[in-house]
Amino acid sequence: MHDEFLCHVTAYGTCGGQRIGVPLGTYRAPTLALALWWLRDRATWIAERLDPRPGDAPYPPNALVPVADGIQDVPAVLRSWCADADRQERIADELAAGRLVRIAVSDDTTEYELMAESVDALRMQRTIPGLVVPVA
Repeated sequence: MHDEFLCHVTAYGTCGGQRIGVPLGTYRAPTLALALWWLRDRATWIAERLDPRPGDAPYPPNALVPVADGIQDVPAVLRSWCADADRQERIADELAAGRLVRIAVSDDTTEYELMAESVDALRMQRTIPGLVVPVA
């Protein structure tokens, strides 16, 4: 069982013709449960900022508009992911097995990426002889 997990949330977009990433948060989770909680919390945080629920705060008339046809509704996808117990369990299994987990969703301008990986698995990868390159 892997005991510690490194979690990242990043938004990717294009600026000046180049793809850039903007870190939205990093967390070193001491347990699997906290890693999953943090990923769900960050997914909800993104969804609430992209699609605040009407009535949560004073918004001017027509400030909130539906997503255009053909564009993925990122907040809806993230909320659905958070609420899906089966997907959460599969992610927990992947992380517990030491595999990197990546959840990515995008709209017409931005890709949002949530990632988590076992710190133990990262350490083990560094010790594999085939990946060690002599310096001298």
